[in-house]
Amino acid sequence: LLMQKAKEHSMFIVGGSISERHDDKIYNTCLCINPEGTIVGKHRKVHLFDIDVPGGITFFESDTLSPGNTLTAFDAGEPLGMVGVGICYDIRFPEYSQLLCQKHQCNVLIFPGAFNLTTGPAHWELLQRGRAVDNQCYVVTAAPARTEDPATKDGGKPGRYPRYTSWGHSTVVSPWGEVVAKCDEREALVIADIDIEKVKEMRQGIPTLKQKRSDLYKLTDPK
Repeated sequence: LLMQKAKEHSMFIVGGSISERHDDKIYNTCLCINPEGTIVGKHRKVHLFDIDVPGGITFFESDTLSPGNTLTAFDAGEPLGMVGVGICYDIRFPEYSQLLCQKHQCNVLIFPGAFNLTTGPAHWELLQRGRAVDNQCYVVTAAPARTEDPATKDGGKPGRYPRYTSWGHSTVVSPWGEVVAKCDEREALVIADIDIEKVKEMRQGIPTLKQKRSDLYKLTDPK
């Protein structure tokens, strides 16, 4: 369906995430599709969401999922250039985003994600702005709209696992760390202009990528 729609509308689609079974393992996978309907990137979530917040939420993705082992980026052509992709919890690890920009010169980082009602209000926007400023690029996130718990409806029953409620709030952040577009927790369409000149201006005006002290520290890709 995503391949069909990308071709039908002549657009790139970064298609959220789905469960992918491969070699007896299950991955949380995001497909990146070009306007010809061809898959140009497949990101398997690298960092699994295993947390236990007292009084908040307990969740262990590793009970079911296996982690991916690669960086994911694709060339969207002019004017966007290189686009890096992560999934949800990947955004918490600045090294992942830094490697995408260091190795692939990404101008845009995209993270489909579903933070919850504990971590979402505290960290969702903060992390996006942090990654945007760290890497002097745009950060785009897409989150599912919040839905009603079926167990609260007449005749509804609790599911096998505790309900996971999405914080929502899909967002676009500029290289300056400004929120240029976002929605709330309801179903919505977020539209924003991405001006790659602002990425160039930021990287030229505050050239942190050229000022790193490789004699003191170094971020390397083992692959």
